[in-house]
Amino acid sequence: MNRQPYCTPPCWWEPKLTPWWVRLSRGYRRRQLERLQKLTQIDVVNGDVVRQAIDSGQGVLLAPNHSVHYDAPCLYVAMDRFDVPLYFLTAWQVFGMASRLERLAMQRLGCFSIDRESTDRQAFKQAVQILQEEPHPLVIFPEGDIYHTTDVVTEFREGAAAIAITAAKRAERPVVVVPCGIKFWYLDDPRDNLQRTMQEIEARLFLRSDPELPLADRIHRLAEAALALKELDYLGQTREGRLRERIVHLLQAVLKQLESRHGLPHKDDSPPARVKAVRQIVIRKLAEAEAAPDKKQVERLSTDMEDLFFAVQLYSYRGDYLADDPSIERLAETVDKFEEDILGSDYPTVRGRRRVSIHFSTPIKVKTGSDRQSAAELTRAMQTSVQAMIDAINAPSSAATPSDTMRGE
Repeated sequence: MNRQPYCTPPCWWEPKLTPWWVRLSRGYRRRQLERLQKLTQIDVVNGDVVRQAIDSGQGVLLAPNHSVHYDAPCLYVAMDRFDVPLYFLTAWQVFGMASRLERLAMQRLGCFSIDRESTDRQAFKQAVQILQEEPHPLVIFPEGDIYHTTDVVTEFREGAAAIAITAAKRAERPVVVVPCGIKFWYLDDPRDNLQRTMQEIEARLFLRSDPELPLADRIHRLAEAALALKELDYLGQTREGRLRERIVHLLQAVLKQLESRHGLPHKDDSPPARVKAVRQIVIRKLAEAEAAPDKKQVERLSTDMEDLFFAVQLYSYRGDYLADDPSIERLAETVDKFEEDILGSDYPTVRGRRRVSIHFSTPIKVKTGSDRQSAAELTRAMQTSVQAMIDAINAPSSAATPSDTMRGE
């Protein structure tokens, strides 16, 4: 996972969506995807449901899975053929780490920032207003982070549903959610490249490389070694058992240590929710310690921030992702994750030409009701729909003639 700054954002970046800019930059977006990501083919299924929802006067929320770092521009290219500009709810860190020109370009493409570690009322209000009034869809990735497990959709967070329900209560028009499934495939065989990357990662952990060992076994062996090191680090000893069980145990131990240190009760919430609760406190304490200044306290809190980052990393590993289906895509996703987490790469290596399938589901009409209950129900419906689309995309019968080719654009 990518490292990002966690603190109070310096400002809020508003959307400045400019349709003519969106149209003018179409060719550039496509060429960038082909040049930097070797993405040569885009298949779009049922994309006209978005255009139909807009034409019927509905507020539209697109809820895709967050499969790779560049799925947002791929989604934009998919919508370009329907002449549909998009708004994107974007983590403030993306703006914070970008250049001034990049920020302006993102804003003109409809991006606006949100501080995910706090109750960002300004971003919430902006998102609701878009669904209430604007003619263009709003895109929110309910998974929140990129976990590199496309085939198994990670638990959706309720923020997107809460925004949709609030907008539906206030709007004079219907509001709908269009779930979206995004899946990438390699057109070139990446195995030689994956083997080379594995050798580099193994060397980092002082493991011997065995090129004759099947790639799935090498990955499992490396995961066992890395997990054992972290168990020693946090627990003082290694554990036995299945990889998934050990991951869950270590994750719970890390979170409980952090919660106890900062006076929080141990809840049954999802790990991302528990991380957010602790991180909010650490961010506040860090600001106070830096203002004091209290060097020792800053060091302790910085260590806690590292532990929180590790907890999210650990959560991103299922431990059984390759057990039932060690496909090339799953193998590549896992090595991509190792490359980021162990080698410290900002982005994984591009290992060959790729294609992407983007499927849109039947719109879900947003009903108003008890906020918490309705948000939970809508969130489950969104996640179930996206998982069903990913399963359908993976089905052998889903092989389709490409509906868009990036070459020549």
